[in-house]
Amino acid sequence: MAVILPVKGIAPKLGENCFVAPNATIVGDVITGDDCSIWFNAVVRGDVNSIRMGNKVNIQDGAVIHCTYQKTKVSLGNNVSVGHNAIVHGCTVHDNVLIGMGAIVMDNCEIGSNTIIAAGAVVTEGTKVPSGCIYAGVPAKKIKDISQELINGEINRIAENYLMYSTWFK
Repeated sequence: MAVILPVKGIAPKLGENCFVAPNATIVGDVITGDDCSIWFNAVVRGDVNSIRMGNKVNIQDGAVIHCTYQKTKVSLGNNVSVGHNAIVHGCTVHDNVLIGMGAIVMDNCEIGSNTIIAAGAVVTEGTKVPSGCIYAGVPAKKIKDISQELINGEINRIAENYLMYSTWFK
């Protein structure tokens, strides 16, 4: 059974139609929108600050969402996919974003809408990623603007697929 625990009297609040894998961990000041999914071995730790997720957010296997005590919060917009083993820490991610497998997004970053953070990228502290582009590398840099084809074929497709996958477990 999933670990869903209050911290200092504040319990996680999940929206409608959410899936939480049996070994996921969600603690503290976490609020999700509707149609979200938190997958196997994912950790969403709202123990030191708040974590807010929009609708249709998927936190894939092994990903970690966390903040910095009394300094940074996490805000994830709508239609956000956080890939396997990614780390999202104390930052703002706007709508329609794909954070690739194993990517790291550090404190005080802001990821614009319709953006892909490539697998394995490291978005260093305080980076402002503009809307509509792909960032890759270590440290992550803009490699190109994103096409409507990639927005539909990757960002939207993955978010829709994870919504479908979650129904398989209900």
